[in-house]
Amino acid sequence: MKSSEELRRQLHEIHRKSYPAYKSLKGSYDFGSYRLSIDHVQGDPFASPSKLSVWISHRRAEFPADTYREKHTRVALQDYLTRRFRAQTERVSFQAKGSGKSGMIAVSSCGQEVLERTACEIQAEGILARFDVGFPANGRTIQALELEKILFEFLPRAIEQTFFYRRLPAGEVRQVVELAEDQQAIRRELAERGLVAFVADGSILPRESGVSDRPMKDGLPFTSPESLRVTLQLPHAGEVTGMGIHRGITLIAGGGYHGKSTVLQALEKGVYNHIRGDGREFVITDESALKLRAEDGRKISGVDISLFINHLPNGRDTRNFSTLDASGSTSQAANIMEGLEAGSRLLLIDEDTSATNFMVRDELMQKVITRDKEPITPFLERARDLYEQAGVSTILVVGSCGSYFYIADTVLQMDNYRPVDITEKARQVMAEYPAPETSAPGFRLPTAKRRFHPGKSTQQRKNYRGTGMVTERLKMKLLGKDSFLLGKDTVDLRYVEQLVDREQTAALGCILQYLKESLEGQEPELEKVVRQVLAKIEKDGLASICDPAHIPFGLAMPRVQEIYACLNRY
Repeated sequence: MKSSEELRRQLHEIHRKSYPAYKSLKGSYDFGSYRLSIDHVQGDPFASPSKLSVWISHRRAEFPADTYREKHTRVALQDYLTRRFRAQTERVSFQAKGSGKSGMIAVSSCGQEVLERTACEIQAEGILARFDVGFPANGRTIQALELEKILFEFLPRAIEQTFFYRRLPAGEVRQVVELAEDQQAIRRELAERGLVAFVADGSILPRESGVSDRPMKDGLPFTSPESLRVTLQLPHAGEVTGMGIHRGITLIAGGGYHGKSTVLQALEKGVYNHIRGDGREFVITDESALKLRAEDGRKISGVDISLFINHLPNGRDTRNFSTLDASGSTSQAANIMEGLEAGSRLLLIDEDTSATNFMVRDELMQKVITRDKEPITPFLERARDLYEQAGVSTILVVGSCGSYFYIADTVLQMDNYRPVDITEKARQVMAEYPAPETSAPGFRLPTAKRRFHPGKSTQQRKNYRGTGMVTERLKMKLLGKDSFLLGKDTVDLRYVEQLVDREQTAALGCILQYLKESLEGQEPELEKVVRQVLAKIEKDGLASICDPAHIPFGLAMPRVQEIYACLNRY
């Protein structure tokens, strides 16, 4: 490792040289209280910025060991440090002048959820932080004195104000850790009390707007119905009351614009912990919960959908069903079966985004089109068995279909954003109407193990002269939170609604690329593939599945459900 003064000398030596001379800076440098590494140097001022990292030993950082001993507190502390480092570097980004991306200092941008990221890792011996810097130049002429400002003035101040415990606001770190411990305590309580979700009284569920995930100003605080109110004793917040949703089938009903979808959206995001001030800090949902919907046109590969769809007119086998262009009902059936394969114990469904013929068939339709002529067994007739025989609960938003009242354990009515328990009222009204068909014969979960077909990990293209072909590794390109490109194939994740960050999508792209390269020529069981990649990430970190020098973004950890969703849509 070189000293920081050697780096300074190198900068002076290459000042005003051609841009490729920056490559000579690659390496690690001792700055005394931390180590700075230049991991990858960009090709020109307009290319993706250079990759840098800093490492601070625990002995120097001095964070108390109990703030990062457990995974949930470690992830929360990492998230806090990432946010603080970004805030510090934003003040000086682009203050060093030059062309293109010159002077840019970029740190991962965090949303309302607390995610595990490659931007900051608390390791066994110290803290590792990764970020991007645009190396300054005028045209292609190096402006090394501007880079010297970044490396010797701007960054040291930001690092000092972020990664050294003694320099942080008193009590702020402790608040972050204590909130994570309280959130983890609620997750334990869910399992012990037979709950699938908890929404604390006083939570602010509405969001600022359709494009902002921040809490709505003057949003109406949540209040639990008395019949569903539970009291939890948390280690730091003390006694907290709120609505406990029990295992089974829960309906959220009510008129339009009264808050049904708002509650469901809060529950689907409750699989993640949220930062203080979000309003949903104590909205906690079973971590395996899966929000699903119809996805017209999605690809399905080898899924057993026979629980819901059988006896197709063309004789196709629905126990091993594949299509490049699924209908709404077929895609929703596949989404459920894939979710069960991914270990989901709770399904979150909104009637508005579901295929009508998949959800229910009314009495008249059943008389006109008899069961032996209808391939689809509606979800209404499977939901009860899914819970009683497979232990899979459902929370369903309904606005027009009353048939689901007959299978519900709990019925909530949203009235001006306030939930009212109308279970008994619904049962009294139901007694006045003939009951619809709510069960179907032949409940059977798939037993066959699906296999992963990685395909080729390379592609051929013409060389730059156009005289021959060259073989190259498939490149991954992020197209935003909703999709990525691997080689020539687009993986569309726009309807995987519990993805909350583009860095999660980037991680899914890297996971798929890693699996294709490591498993080429094999066809292992899908379950084993996912288990193995998760074990590698747990052992070696999320960055171990990719080459960080060749991706223009950070990575955030997706859930196992989203990993399955990505592989299923490839």
